[in-house]
Amino acid sequence: MTAGSGTAADQRQGLLDEYHKAIAPSGRKAPAWLAGLREAAIARFADVGFPSTRQEDWRFTSVAPLANLRFSRMHWHPRPQIGREHLGLMLPPGPGAAHAVFVNGRFAPNLSSVGGLPAGVRLGSLADTIQRNGAAGAAIERHLGRHALVDRNPFTALATAFVEDGAFLYVPAGVEVEAPVQLLFLAAPGDGPSASYPRVLIVAERGARVSVVETYAGVEDRAYLTSAVTELVAQDGAQIASCRIQRESELAYHMATSQVYQGPDSSVQTCTVAVGSALSRHDVGAVLGGAGGYLILNGLSVLHGRQHVDHHTTIDHAAPHCESHELFNGILDDHARGVFTGRIIVRPGAQRTDSKQTNNNLLLSEEARADSQPQLEIHADDVKCTHGATLGPLDPAALFYLQTRGIAPHDARDLMTYGFSAQIIGTVPVPELRRQLDRLVRATLDRGARRPRAVP
Repeated sequence: MTAGSGTAADQRQGLLDEYHKAIAPSGRKAPAWLAGLREAAIARFADVGFPSTRQEDWRFTSVAPLANLRFSRMHWHPRPQIGREHLGLMLPPGPGAAHAVFVNGRFAPNLSSVGGLPAGVRLGSLADTIQRNGAAGAAIERHLGRHALVDRNPFTALATAFVEDGAFLYVPAGVEVEAPVQLLFLAAPGDGPSASYPRVLIVAERGARVSVVETYAGVEDRAYLTSAVTELVAQDGAQIASCRIQRESELAYHMATSQVYQGPDSSVQTCTVAVGSALSRHDVGAVLGGAGGYLILNGLSVLHGRQHVDHHTTIDHAAPHCESHELFNGILDDHARGVFTGRIIVRPGAQRTDSKQTNNNLLLSEEARADSQPQLEIHADDVKCTHGATLGPLDPAALFYLQTRGIAPHDARDLMTYGFSAQIIGTVPVPELRRQLDRLVRATLDRGARRPRAVP
């Protein structure tokens, strides 16, 4: 495809043409199940195309600026300007921590360090593991595309149709990975608008334990599209701590789906942080499919300028005696806009469900805007479910109190704003990750806090 502008219909047709030219022929070399997955996904995208604000799930977020651009597929190989200096975009790894780097969705072994993991743990290229078969390859066939379904979001369908490579992390039953595993996805766009389709599949077998950090970033300040899908599977009794950081170029578009599946007595704790991109939409879903599951689903957005971030979350309690806690905070400055739609579903028979959802939004300017839609859908009678949302500026009384204690107005404002973000950061279960994430968010807040402004 050529770069430039056009209609959404042109862009859809261009993507279909590119699929049939570049992806479909490779189906002859791919396993039949993968070729079938791609074909079903592109058929879905052909049917529905790009979403519009006339659709309920997209009424607060227009993708017209994205849909009217003609994105070419990014080349998979590392561009010359990609080097080890870009590893600084990750949170600083701890001693012995493994990391896998992907450029435009493809594994970059020269930038990665995947050794030193416990026996049986696999970290690396999704494509390579599929070719090798074995237990890990079988896990990919069982789970890839089986949780993040293509009929729920057109961008999930698009990313699944174009899936070629990505990150695969497999932890066998009973194995504990002590140091956090880091996945870094770098976008290295070409001269015109271009797109990459990163994929992540994480499978923790029965009783396994692992912590993972996903980071998405761009190496150039250009307009590009990242359409990413993550599937995270925690089998019976497994424990996963996951942190996802979106720090793309502020000219970029970031469309993402993260889908969790939990077996009985499993525990998943997630935190998603969004500080980059011009327009971002992240659909986060979790299915508690076995009794005794425990889930924490938290998020933080720190936005300025005209950034727009939309989080859609769905927690599906499909089994009894499960517990979920969800907290999403947004810090919005200038003309930024944050959207949150959170849905809790309690299926018939999912008795003794305990679920809580909260969305808080802090507006640092009169032009900033937040839209919040908490939702409950309950089909069982022995449950405890709550939801709520808050919206507003910093509390003038609290600011005044801090100033009476000798704190300067500007510092009082910064202190309260940081406290709002710390409410999320403090939930990260891995101390090392918590400290590193704290530094990242502080730096993001500092970039906006240095501008002169009146204290409310």
